[in-house]
Amino acid sequence: MKKNFFCLSVLLLFPIILLSQVVSELNPPDFIKTVTFKSNTTQGQLPVLKLGESLMLEFDALTGEEEDFYYVIEHFNFDWTPSNLVKSEYLSGLDNQRILDYENSFNTYQIYSHYNLVIPNTQTRGLLKSGNYMISIYDDYDELMFSRKFMVYESLASVGVSVKRSRDVKVIAEKQSVDLVITTNGMNLNNPLETIKTVIIQNNNLNTAISDLKPQYTLGNELIYRYDTESAFWGGNEYLFFENKDVRAANVGVQFIELRDLYHNFLYTNINRKDRPYTYNPDINGNFLVTVLDRDNPDIEADYVMVHFSLLQEELKSKEVYVYGNFNYFMLEPLTQMVFNSESKHYETTLLLKQGFYNYKFVTVDKKTRVLDEGAISGNFWETENNYKVLVYYKDLGARYDRLIGFGEATSVNITN
Repeated sequence: MKKNFFCLSVLLLFPIILLSQVVSELNPPDFIKTVTFKSNTTQGQLPVLKLGESLMLEFDALTGEEEDFYYVIEHFNFDWTPSNLVKSEYLSGLDNQRILDYENSFNTYQIYSHYNLVIPNTQTRGLLKSGNYMISIYDDYDELMFSRKFMVYESLASVGVSVKRSRDVKVIAEKQSVDLVITTNGMNLNNPLETIKTVIIQNNNLNTAISDLKPQYTLGNELIYRYDTESAFWGGNEYLFFENKDVRAANVGVQFIELRDLYHNFLYTNINRKDRPYTYNPDINGNFLVTVLDRDNPDIEADYVMVHFSLLQEELKSKEVYVYGNFNYFMLEPLTQMVFNSESKHYETTLLLKQGFYNYKFVTVDKKTRVLDEGAISGNFWETENNYKVLVYYKDLGARYDRLIGFGEATSVNITN
């Protein structure tokens, strides 16, 4: 009898465990490229949009078969577990609809179809609630192709963000600390120590985000966060970049080109910058922008190019080296892993990328612990210009979902002590 009761308990609990799983994004298969996700910017980056603003998702399918793709939108809690809202509560209209807006490439060596999804649209009229969302793209066989996270906020609280040098003297030359002041603007917050949650995101990279810091003290209608170490990020270094908007001539960061089946761009060999002095070099903080010279529509007239990366670096026996950036959502994949060439003494890899302006850096991953180190090759410097986004969530007592009530943003270009 006890055994049967135990089995019944496990069966009843199993759906709850499944429902409370934390979701993560899936990167697309090799034939889907240039996933450009944005809201109010031309760059491909993490969309944080105000409730009522439009969302844009674009991508290319390199099969040349005009395949059908469908999108599904889901709402999540602060911690990326599924929320308790049913779809009709957070979505006006319908999802699981086919993406109707697509065009075939024109005058390119690589044939592809460019898909463009804008929300709101005729079928999906808009999002009704603030909070965390994920959009998932499926093919005709109901197989998940890829997914992306985004956030929708309400302007109910003001978020002041300032970037300081680290208060920890051991890493004062390598880290940046983020201070917050959240002003409730008259909104009555019950027990903010428990109901308010924050997320700090550096350079649109959710992998390194710092979340769930508690306010240290309150001053009137302000919540103050001035942590010594808990809100500190490694400063990193300015991103490397290249631009190949003209595939027929070497451009910024491109040493020489070759035309084979496709154009091949060979970038200048990069070096280890960890122990070199910091040099300011404006970048777009790891993002990318599709551009093409002397064409009217980059979406379908930009070609795909085989881009050759190389890094002058002694072989790291215990670590793997990757090319890293928002061009693939800061994910570590076999495609972006570099291989050590024992003849040239370089780490090398080749990526198929659409023409444009790209930021990238080289990172290492420990083979045993799988710990990512962004500064192992680029270095960490307190002077580095980084972008910081701060999200403020509120879940009132008895509420069924986490509202995103405030959004703040700052850069470290004017960093102070």
